[in-house]
Amino acid sequence: MRAAILQLNASDDPSENLLHTLVMVRQAVTDGAEFVFTPEVTNCLSTSRSRQNDVLHHQVDDPTLAELCNLARELYISISIGSLALKTDDADGRFANRSFLINPMGEITGQYDKIHMFDVQISETETYRESAGYRPGEKAVIADTALGKIGMAVCYDMRFPLLANALAIAGAETLLYPAAFSPITGAAHWHSLLRARAIETGCYVIAAAQTGTHPTSGPKARTTYGHSLVVDPWGQVILDAGTDAGVYVFDVEMKNVAKARQKVPALLNARPFKAP
Repeated sequence: MRAAILQLNASDDPSENLLHTLVMVRQAVTDGAEFVFTPEVTNCLSTSRSRQNDVLHHQVDDPTLAELCNLARELYISISIGSLALKTDDADGRFANRSFLINPMGEITGQYDKIHMFDVQISETETYRESAGYRPGEKAVIADTALGKIGMAVCYDMRFPLLANALAIAGAETLLYPAAFSPITGAAHWHSLLRARAIETGCYVIAAAQTGTHPTSGPKARTTYGHSLVVDPWGQVILDAGTDAGVYVFDVEMKNVAKARQKVPALLNARPFKAP
């Protein structure tokens, strides 16, 4: 199957981001894609919680979700929305970082709330506390798609191999890691982590990413690493999008999953053990 990643440079204006995304999806289909993958926080990348309160929606009335469902149905394609920042009814006012899989009928066939929150201090000037604004999910998700069974994950989830392993054991043939990755940790770990998750599980890994310095109205600028990546089940990188925003097309051969797992049946060879 031919698929495409949209590498975005999203702002904190969901309406503006939606217009760009719709144009890019159409371009991907013109280029032959039947499955389109977008990055984390496709609708709004913001460092300001007050700005998010002003522009975000609940899932039931989110324009980005509605329009991408409509477009999937119109073009008869599958779409992975890497994630949307969405309002919730939580008493503490935290948002959800929620990923969606949409089938060619425009139906949501899978949704997943990011489990692992990016609470880190990378340097004296770069600190993230994702859990202050987003509530963590609690359930791993696999969905049936045109690319077989897909295990859903988001960004920081890639640092937790137990999640990838659980998804693969439950039947996932492809793992998704849409991201808005820090440039510092991206340069150090992005390629290594994604290749490792593919090698350990014998899955395709597809990671659509945000890129560049993002135009936002908040006081703090945000820059992301880019390098949207596709890794085959043998750990070979078949697409590295670099740092330019755009549409990147690639081909997937799902028979490669069985081939890789036959050569190194790590999932079958795993044994229970007592922790030290």
